[in-house]
Amino acid sequence: MIVARLSLSWLAASAAVVALLALPSIATAQSGPVVNRIKSGGAIVIAHRKSSVPFSYLDGNKKPVGYALDLCLKLAETVRSKLGAKGEGGIELQMVTPANRIAMIAEGKADMECGSTTNNKERREKVAFTVPHFIAGARLLVRANSKATVLEDLKGKTVVSTKGTTPLKAVDSANKERLMGLKILEAPDHARAVEMVEIGEADAFVMDDVLLYGLAANRPNPKALKAVGKFLTTEPLAIMLPKNDPQFKRLVDDEMKRLIRSREIYAFYDKWFAQPIPPNNMALNLPVSYLLRDFWKYPTDVVPF
Repeated sequence: MIVARLSLSWLAASAAVVALLALPSIATAQSGPVVNRIKSGGAIVIAHRKSSVPFSYLDGNKKPVGYALDLCLKLAETVRSKLGAKGEGGIELQMVTPANRIAMIAEGKADMECGSTTNNKERREKVAFTVPHFIAGARLLVRANSKATVLEDLKGKTVVSTKGTTPLKAVDSANKERLMGLKILEAPDHARAVEMVEIGEADAFVMDDVLLYGLAANRPNPKALKAVGKFLTTEPLAIMLPKNDPQFKRLVDDEMKRLIRSREIYAFYDKWFAQPIPPNNMALNLPVSYLLRDFWKYPTDVVPF
């Protein structure tokens, strides 16, 4: 089973870097733009999302909330404390989209992107990532009366995914490799993609399964939708950071690892995946997967993709 093989490979990769983590870091002796700004009294800018339920989204009062956002706020406060930052107003929030989130970090317009972003090789050329806070897989969201159970059942039909995401690339590759004749549409955000399935503009929405469950649970009629299919991808979701500030990254990484090793992160997880969440006060009832639990045994930002 692919998930089992990935679990073992991740554990091996994690164990391989444990020795490296004990070595002194030359890069951490240098301060970069974020660290210098914080030391000078400037704010940490946290990028959040509009509809990445339950990671980062707007609740019924249009307030940014979510699992990844809570983690980012905790990380930001710890970084400010360790750097001796004083005064209020040290954290600012900036909404981003799937299309512009990487550029916002790469161009220095935000310091941490707190959403559902996959750490992969292509993105690491522009940005850095801390330790994954979730591991997901892309599946299909279809209408409840759909007979589709796997991607192949949708040959010749219309599917949608969100612009600038890895599931969009995955379904495009599968379409070309398997000659499926799919019509692939790009939605500007997750909420619009779900709506397209609901009203029949698309037969399926391809996205990380956890997002599909969260999005469906918060629709007017959750029972009208269902998630189906095998994993098209395996997605280690992590907070994005700038590449040009190794000391800032080291501070964030250290706190993420502390949260994991102390098991404090499980309280954050339980709040958003086991308890009722806004805006409809419905629980996702998603326990920590064995893959994520195994990965957290040796927390690292190194992923095999």
